[in-house]
Amino acid sequence: MDDTAKILITGGSGYVGGRLISLLERQGQPLRCMARRPEGLRSRVAESTEVVHGDVLQPDSMDEALSGVETAYYMVHSMGTGIDFESADRDGARNFANAAQAAGVKRIVYLGGLGDSQQKLSKHLRSRQEVGQILAESGAQVIEFRASIVIGSGSLSFELIRALVQRLPFMICPKWVQTPAQPIAIEDVLAFLVAALKYEQAGHHVFEIGGPQPVTYRELMREYARQRGLKRLMVSVPLLTPRLSSLWLGLVTPVYARVGRKLVDSLKNPTVVHDASANEVFNVQPRGVAASIQRALENEDREFAETRWSDALSSGSQPKRWGGETFGNRLVDSRTVTVDVPVSAAFTPVRRIGGTTGWYFGDWLWQLRGFMDLLVGGVGVRRGRRDPDELHAGETLDCWRVETIEPDHLLRLSAEMKLPGRAWLEFEVTPDGPSRSTIRQTAIFDPLGLFGLCYWYAIYPLHEAIFGGMLSRIARASELAASEDVPAEPDTVGV
Repeated sequence: MDDTAKILITGGSGYVGGRLISLLERQGQPLRCMARRPEGLRSRVAESTEVVHGDVLQPDSMDEALSGVETAYYMVHSMGTGIDFESADRDGARNFANAAQAAGVKRIVYLGGLGDSQQKLSKHLRSRQEVGQILAESGAQVIEFRASIVIGSGSLSFELIRALVQRLPFMICPKWVQTPAQPIAIEDVLAFLVAALKYEQAGHHVFEIGGPQPVTYRELMREYARQRGLKRLMVSVPLLTPRLSSLWLGLVTPVYARVGRKLVDSLKNPTVVHDASANEVFNVQPRGVAASIQRALENEDREFAETRWSDALSSGSQPKRWGGETFGNRLVDSRTVTVDVPVSAAFTPVRRIGGTTGWYFGDWLWQLRGFMDLLVGGVGVRRGRRDPDELHAGETLDCWRVETIEPDHLLRLSAEMKLPGRAWLEFEVTPDGPSRSTIRQTAIFDPLGLFGLCYWYAIYPLHEAIFGGMLSRIARASELAASEDVPAEPDTVGV
């Protein structure tokens, strides 16, 4: 096959598809993405990646997308829509197969679902396998990977399990928690998908992929709880029907009830690997459940630390909704203020925060919080800071530690006080003109269990007052510092 030919990715706005795009871009592959709404995808891909309109339910819309393509990744499914997803997936796969045949596509790579076709499968799993069979009618080489739960931050199944474990200290579990599955890390799924580009054997080939050993959903939840330091009591009962379970999931997890119903229907089917030959064929050795969860949490921390809130959140001065925004398991309260000063002046009060300068608003509340922290064995606020003007990564700052500092741009503090979770406070200064800057203040909390969630929402009204007042006073301090060309003292901002 021609290595310079375009590779088409469908479903690029989805969980696996989006990560596949990034991986292939880093490898320098020539990519084209087909999307129903191209404008929503263009800002998320590299400039070298072409994005065109196309809809598998509109046969005539795919001609441009498939023109000149030799390999196409088919990552489309309709489970999250309100339509008859089986019929939609069937029609979409057939339309795509016909269009691919007309365009001369030589290879189609598809990610489907595990499940024994000799048993009575759920509608979701049955549809996933039917799509693979329909794609084979194109006459192209079809490489169909079948997977169970994909472990990674953002994966629907993983987020469902995470939400259950995080929010429920006591779980009444239906029978499906004893169903065996064979989870696989998202990195390993991507490794198989990329390796398929070099597979040359013609025809339709089904490969089962999964971790080294099967586990039950109960064991998966317990492992997540262990790594998060949570103690969970699980009691199995035979009374929860799929419909009742889906409604219950809709109440306690971010998953909509209609999607939960389809997921629960699938969870009753074992999804295990019976033929592990894919590991040798593609030279991929998937990691185990414990390592997969650990890597998902580590990657989530790294990706979250790299998030630019100016891009991820509204540019308004208030959070989008009461309680802040949710990013994975984290709760985020972010707000901005614009000041008519250059970034160096805007960052001056930020780098001087804490210690003898104080926190610009409600210092007595910070002192009270520090005293309460001391009572439970925490560090309090007695540590102060090493230097009143300069900060370096790794230094202590009252009850915080400097995690990252970029001069005149970014300060990120990680909390070292006693909390039911992990917390960060971040200040980002960006230019908004020659002598104008935007200061973004972001409080981030990664709650530990239900108590952590209750803690966040209980003190959120206090956060509204403290963080809002703090940002306002920092803005005033930066304006005074710019006008006087000297750092503002605490009493000049009303502390």
